[in-house]
Amino acid sequence: MTEVEATQGEDDAAWAALAAEQLRAQDAAFAVRFDADGDIERLLMARVIAVDALVRQAWSRTVPADAALTLFAIGGYGRGELFPRSDIDLLVLVGDEASEADTAALSRLFALLWDAGLPVGHAVRTLDQCTQAAADDLTVMTSLIEARPLVATPEMAVRLEQAVSVDRVWPAREFFYAKREELRQRHARFGDTADNLEPNIKEGPGGLRDIHTLRWMARRVFGTRDIESLIPLGHLGLDEYSALEREWAVLSRLRYGLHLVAGKREERLRFDYQKALAARLQHIEDADNAAVERMMQGFYRSAAILLRIGERLLQRYEEQIEGDVEAVPLDAEFAMKRGYLVARDEFWPGGDMSRVLALFALWADHPEAKGLHSRTARALAESLHALPAYDVANPEMREAFVELLRGPGPVRTLERMARLGVLGRWIPAFAQVSGRMQFDLFHVYTVDQHTLAVLRNLASFSAGIADERFSDTHEVWPQLRKPELLLIAGLFHDIAKGRGGDHSELGAVDARAFCEAHGYGAGDTELVEWLVLKHLLMSVTAQKQDISDPAVIHRFATQVADRERLDYLYLLTCADIAGTSPRLWNAWKDRLLADLRTATRYALRRGLEHRVGAADRIVETRDKARGLLVAEGVEGIDELFARMPDNSFLRARADQVVWQAQALRETGPGAAVVRVRRVAGAGDALEVFVHAPDRDGLFAAIVITLDRLGLAIQQARALDGPQRTIFDTFQVLSVDQRQAPDIGAIERKLATVLAGSLDVRPARRAQPRHLRHFRVVPQVDFDAAPDGRHTVVSLVCTDRPGLLADIAQVLRQQRLRVHDARIATFGARAEDVFLVSDREDRALDDIQRDALRDALQLGIDGDSKA
Repeated sequence: MTEVEATQGEDDAAWAALAAEQLRAQDAAFAVRFDADGDIERLLMARVIAVDALVRQAWSRTVPADAALTLFAIGGYGRGELFPRSDIDLLVLVGDEASEADTAALSRLFALLWDAGLPVGHAVRTLDQCTQAAADDLTVMTSLIEARPLVATPEMAVRLEQAVSVDRVWPAREFFYAKREELRQRHARFGDTADNLEPNIKEGPGGLRDIHTLRWMARRVFGTRDIESLIPLGHLGLDEYSALEREWAVLSRLRYGLHLVAGKREERLRFDYQKALAARLQHIEDADNAAVERMMQGFYRSAAILLRIGERLLQRYEEQIEGDVEAVPLDAEFAMKRGYLVARDEFWPGGDMSRVLALFALWADHPEAKGLHSRTARALAESLHALPAYDVANPEMREAFVELLRGPGPVRTLERMARLGVLGRWIPAFAQVSGRMQFDLFHVYTVDQHTLAVLRNLASFSAGIADERFSDTHEVWPQLRKPELLLIAGLFHDIAKGRGGDHSELGAVDARAFCEAHGYGAGDTELVEWLVLKHLLMSVTAQKQDISDPAVIHRFATQVADRERLDYLYLLTCADIAGTSPRLWNAWKDRLLADLRTATRYALRRGLEHRVGAADRIVETRDKARGLLVAEGVEGIDELFARMPDNSFLRARADQVVWQAQALRETGPGAAVVRVRRVAGAGDALEVFVHAPDRDGLFAAIVITLDRLGLAIQQARALDGPQRTIFDTFQVLSVDQRQAPDIGAIERKLATVLAGSLDVRPARRAQPRHLRHFRVVPQVDFDAAPDGRHTVVSLVCTDRPGLLADIAQVLRQQRLRVHDARIATFGARAEDVFLVSDREDRALDDIQRDALRDALQLGIDGDSKA
């Protein structure tokens, strides 16, 4: 290294350090401006100007003035949108070939910028190379569209623009269709919805990238400098432009704040940052769930608006490319134009809800329609404010709405009305829950999107085609007297979320008012009101109570009262659970609800005055099982039944008793038996049966082993058999749904554990990231069991991998016996119930309860010690 080079290096290091400090100070000042609710557009431009100055200084230090090099900002930096952690993309244009001196100068430039703390991305190309790179890669083409000269003559800016003009690469047609397909694929990666719990502000549907794409298309298709120029051309309404700018500002402010609270380039509104960002935006010390939900509702509503406007603009761009066509009349009001429904009257709808409802009726009759014509969609959007709610609409309008519910594809119609904002005008309460999220892991969609998911599930039941996810729904649906009543109940079941109070009670009041206003009779109105009021009843009963207990079935049947209510409630419950989260519905829940419905139908058929007692249930199940075994030619049935506890006949179905008896038949008294089978009609659900001499820690060893095998326990039943044996059954699902569990391997592993010392330790796992933000305050409660010999332990806490195994370990350490267990998980919330006793089969005293509570508090956090 020469002395000149050494001196130059020292000078560069000093300049970079000074520039880095200046940049930090500027960013700190920008953060203050942001927190003072400064205009986001001016803030972004101020940051661009500050970075421009540093880049130009670095250029002047490193690149000779006579070098044949020019510098452009490209991408988001070129566009003038520079967020706190955005990349700074640069393009250096060179002559036919860069000299060694040019290469050295540029290397020094980029190193200097990096040392100054600027995250620079760069490309060095000739004009011909720019043309070729743009032709080869649409992303490069897009970034060059927004090239902005930093150190370049106007002539060079024009030459670069010409190098990637429509005459040379990506003509308007090809560019538009390629970018539209890119947009669709990007949306598909996010499930075609903006309503994810952790949405991507930049790339997700209705995000900033959608606005960028519309701008790029406008420049390429119309040759305009900006999207605002489409207004005088008649392709963009002033109201639409104002909405685009307004929602861009909302999303940009969210993205700027997200970069600040994350301290890194982060585009997803992760749970990790939602509370911090909500607090910062709302100027509060600590954001509660309500503050987060308000912030997220703002995002979802902005995204929905951008999606609606984007859909209209894409259609206009296509029409510009393909040319106008003649509309084909459908009736006096509407026509079909290029596959889209269009109002023939340019003044449609004029605030007339009847004309709007007629549109949706016609749309339902023409499923081939691709959607609304952009002109009609815009006219509808402009008229939304004038459309009446149902409670002030005239009877003819209300009847027209009911006819939509009874017509073809009613759920698809409701989805369209919701997306276009009409449903929220007709039912104002629906507008209140549009975009409303719930800051938990149980509900993975906003309330309105969850409601629409429930309705889609109901529509799938009506198709009459068996769905492997739902065992009985396709058979129950045809029995409904008025299917639209179930749709109304689905529409209203969560409509009162976020108001405070019991949303079921408040929603039931809304549902009754709606039904009465729409002319439904007293019986129909009462059914819908009851369904909304009790929409959680079947789910809670199935998941939190023992539905093999005749008393539980009798209580549930008493509340339901008749078979019609049962069928409606069953379908609504299945649709509701499956529409809450894709991961929440599983084969076990399907079987559980189907069994509850079957048992309740039987109780209603017998008559509620004829209660089934435990003794009757035991005799009935024993006789059914005996008949099945005789049919299979099994001998010595009485001897097999003598080895089984009476509670097996009370708690199990006849087919389960037969399966267990056949397993016992293969071994002598006192020998350990392990059997695993797939549950018929329940997908990948497995039933595990373990019979063995009782030993301390046996239940815990089985639970821990199942957990280590990757099996999630849905229900556990531990029964005491004759001669100090245990009869334990477990309903389990594989944690990894991608591969079917190996039944043989499960049986062999459990048999090995039973033959050993039972010293099996729970696996230690890291808590998933998302669970850290949804801590449920642990709650341990005790109740005396009705028999007086056992204690009911109720546990509510944060769910996590291995939780049940750790709880079982605690119960073993406390020297307690488990006689029954109910396992229920609701998002991040675990609600488990255990029936326990001490080693002498006695209920727990106060000292034992206190000791167990303390031990569980430690074990819940994974801190229990052996």
